[in-house]
Amino acid sequence: MCSSEGCREDKMSLEKIHLSTLLKILYSPDNKQRAELLKDLNQQAKKEAGVVSSGGGDFHIPFWSDAKDHVVGIADLREQTKFRVGQNYRRKRLYPLLTTGFLKWYDEKRRWRNEEVKLIPKSVKKQFPVAELGCIVKVEHILALTVGSDSCRIIYPYFAENPVLSEEAARVGLWLLSQAIPNYKKEDLRVLDILRGNSFGLTDYPLQGNEKDIFIKKYKRLLEKREELKKEKNK
Repeated sequence: MCSSEGCREDKMSLEKIHLSTLLKILYSPDNKQRAELLKDLNQQAKKEAGVVSSGGGDFHIPFWSDAKDHVVGIADLREQTKFRVGQNYRRKRLYPLLTTGFLKWYDEKRRWRNEEVKLIPKSVKKQFPVAELGCIVKVEHILALTVGSDSCRIIYPYFAENPVLSEEAARVGLWLLSQAIPNYKKEDLRVLDILRGNSFGLTDYPLQGNEKDIFIKKYKRLLEKREELKKEKNK
């Protein structure tokens, strides 16, 4: 189950869900997956009963906004993290870890040191329909950059503490990104496992041609598991 720090990551519904959250659940061990599905069923039951959630926003959004500002030199991520933790004690553990992971990637892995980096002003986001399952995957919160005069980086964040983003999960994520935002070159796409400071791109992790099949099979099985749990709860 998610920690109290990260439970507002996504008001989960499997039929309309953020890619990052979906990858986390698809690749979680059975016990964690079951806990996530039970949480989803409980949220659905509350919604059907007319119970309105107080919300509270996405736990990760302030951090990610500061990370974007750091990349383009507007703010210092370390200082902003101290400020954010001071605003909300629930960020005390994970925000510094996210900062360390992000800066490890940014400082050690970036290849743009002598090139100007700018945010792409138009928001890059998409709702990707999965026609086979009647679901929608939300592709949002992308860090979209121009690098120099003729290059881009389209970086999708994976925020989860567990599981660690595997090579297969990253390839599935990259495949979906390539389908959802086809107006960008595939070689410019990245999935960034922030806590580990590890990015995945198609140059180092090329698609094997089975990513769609893996995605549909795992997603379909997840929906089936939720229905099985629903029947158990209603007995």
